[in-house]
Amino acid sequence: MVEKSFKYVIVGGGVAAGYAAREFAKQGVEPGELAIISKAVAPYERPALSKAYLFPAGTARLPGFHVCVGSGGERLAPEWYKEKGIELILSTEIVKADLATKTLTSAAGATFKYQILIIATGSTVIRLSDFGVQGADAKNIFYLREIDDADKLVEAIKAKKNGKAVIVGGGYIGLELSAALKINNIDVSMVYPEPWCMPRLFTAGIAAFYEGYYANKGIKIIKGTVAVGFTADSNGEVKEVKLKDGRVLEADIVVVGVGGRPLTTLFKGQVEEEKGGIKTDAFFRTNVPEVYAVGDVATFPLKLYNELRRVEHVDHARKSAEQAVKAIKSIEEGKTIDEYDYLPYFYSRAFDLSWQFYGDNVGDTVLFGDNDPKSPNPKFGSYWINDGKVVGVFLEGGSPDENKAIAKVARVQPSVQNLDQLTEEGLSFASKI
Repeated sequence: MVEKSFKYVIVGGGVAAGYAAREFAKQGVEPGELAIISKAVAPYERPALSKAYLFPAGTARLPGFHVCVGSGGERLAPEWYKEKGIELILSTEIVKADLATKTLTSAAGATFKYQILIIATGSTVIRLSDFGVQGADAKNIFYLREIDDADKLVEAIKAKKNGKAVIVGGGYIGLELSAALKINNIDVSMVYPEPWCMPRLFTAGIAAFYEGYYANKGIKIIKGTVAVGFTADSNGEVKEVKLKDGRVLEADIVVVGVGGRPLTTLFKGQVEEEKGGIKTDAFFRTNVPEVYAVGDVATFPLKLYNELRRVEHVDHARKSAEQAVKAIKSIEEGKTIDEYDYLPYFYSRAFDLSWQFYGDNVGDTVLFGDNDPKSPNPKFGSYWINDGKVVGVFLEGGSPDENKAIAKVARVQPSVQNLDQLTEEGLSFASKI
């Protein structure tokens, strides 16, 4: 097998890899210096997979959503990398990383040498088969992480027209896919063990709106129980979901969204880890010289809250990748750059709904606005108040200017004395900051 050598190698081909490549091109990279090694296709905007990719009409398809269109930038089709002299090594899985000798080995036995490595391996889904759930290997049980997963789900939606789907999990994937399947005229039931949906972010008050809205759309919500087994028909296709509380649900399609885990296995014992990820500084450098980690796998200093945190979100994947490349280039040029100063940001879109959240969801909460699920134009939000300061803001149905205003509040962290006044002022409090 031929050995290839590069000055820079990005291992992983997700969102972070694409944004890192764009930053390298911006900062100046010579032809043949940079390679991206990915087991899939050229980097694309993953959020599309749980939204427009699954819609029955006007669906998103590649090359339409390659990075960096998700943030309003130029679309980097595979030809772009060629033009810039960046080598895209696709359909190639790295199975061994030796950081001491700066060598990566692929499943096919090819070796790649590098001077500087960016780890952008992202996350993988947690599978029910990992827990030995009975029947979890039946056909038509889906997970959504890569474009191949979305393609299989699209085919199943077509094959099971007007069928029944069970969504296991009440987080991002659960909420977005329940909406997408409903739009495809599939009968949808959501099952999750928590007392309300999206418990890592939503308060009970926020969740009540979405659960009511989904129920009004005909989605059945089953809380406080989990899937413990699946039965299949003679073709091996799933037909029933057994719940812990004894109920049995009919299903032609099952989609599981119960979380992910960062892909750090290749680097175990070679880099320092913390909070489930690879520990980095504010420039995404690991404790190994000339090795950087970005996106889902990085546990980094969150300056705003003076703590180490790992963030699984596309916004951080984009920004951390850009920061790492700027840091690499600044060291080469003997310059300095600012530390990464990230404001946590999450968002989602489903049906006609669209919410954004900025900051930290700790402390007391105040709910404001019209959160009636039956309202023709619902618009509401929540503030999180910790130690007398507003530290986080959530808003459903905000305009671009209103979303900018809540981001500013989360960044500035204004003091607030009276929570009742905050409830009364609602969104106008944010617009004054």
